[in-house]
Amino acid sequence: MSALLDVDGIGCGYDGERVVENLSFSLEEGDLCCLLGPSGCGKTTVLRAIAGFLQPDAGAIHLDGRLLASAKSSLPPERRRVGMVFQDYALFPHLSVRDNLIFGLKERSSREKERISSELLQLVQLQALGHRFPHELSGGQQQRIALARALAPEPRLLLMDEPFSSLDVELRRALALEVRAILKERGITAIMVTHDQSEAFAMADRIGVLNRGQLQQWDTPFNLYHEPATRFVANFIGQGVFLSGSLHNRYTVRTELGDIEGNRCYDWVDNTPVDILLRPDDVVHDPKSDRKAEVVAKVFAGTATLYTLQLPTGSRIQSAFSSHHDYAIGDEVGIRIEADHLIVFRREEQAVGTRQYSPHTTALS
Repeated sequence: MSALLDVDGIGCGYDGERVVENLSFSLEEGDLCCLLGPSGCGKTTVLRAIAGFLQPDAGAIHLDGRLLASAKSSLPPERRRVGMVFQDYALFPHLSVRDNLIFGLKERSSREKERISSELLQLVQLQALGHRFPHELSGGQQQRIALARALAPEPRLLLMDEPFSSLDVELRRALALEVRAILKERGITAIMVTHDQSEAFAMADRIGVLNRGQLQQWDTPFNLYHEPATRFVANFIGQGVFLSGSLHNRYTVRTELGDIEGNRCYDWVDNTPVDILLRPDDVVHDPKSDRKAEVVAKVFAGTATLYTLQLPTGSRIQSAFSSHHDYAIGDEVGIRIEADHLIVFRREEQAVGTRQYSPHTTALS
């Protein structure tokens, strides 16, 4: 079965400056994916190229086997059957909710417009609000209307550019799950762009992590977290601290916390200097353990507390303890390592500016 969307080796940029380089991925019908990365990594540029707002200068984009764009040709946006949900919703303030929904359906009959608007209002659970104007809706309601309007022309592909960025954190996550359910119910294929990994994890079947215009890894959320392909992905996804060590044998890394074994083997020679990434869930609270660490910082997050722990050598790691425990700064706690997914990189591969210590708490909440 051929892919619904095929992005093949595209390159594009602005004013002669290349932003995206040799980027490729494909989507099957019904897939929900996310392009995830820091500001300036090129993710919105990719979305604009697919939508038809920017022509690539290399590679090609196909939808349903039809060429949308290449360096030599570009189909106008209105002929691509691609829907777009913008960051600022882009609702018309002078039109009612219902009129916003049917704005792009000028060639449909009145009866058809009424049917489509009623179906979509029911789909986004705003049946009673069709007569209202955008300013009379909450941010979450406006976002659902923007989604419904993008679905009205029945696009083959839906693009969403930072669709939840103007909402508060809890509403963003809840709405991401809600939008996912709506798209899955309709079998819609969609790409979302975001810098927020909690949104990406809630929304997407597959995530493409971008950095400096290049696709670092295209994978499931589980594999991005547990099996990162590059040091950048390991740093960017989730939390964790790199601890220095050396390869003891193909399966074991020797560290100041002892020998750590995991699910991988490595072909490097013995004693190769390495860095091992320890996630907070790799460091287990164990009051009976002889291995102790000092609490130097803590962040309460409801079901768990994220502790920053200092080892006798001065190295620091993180661990998520059940919130039923409440240790104070300066307390000593017992720990053991259960790193079932071993994430190891040769030390000389470390990139300049790589984050060694991540204090944010996204993975706990």
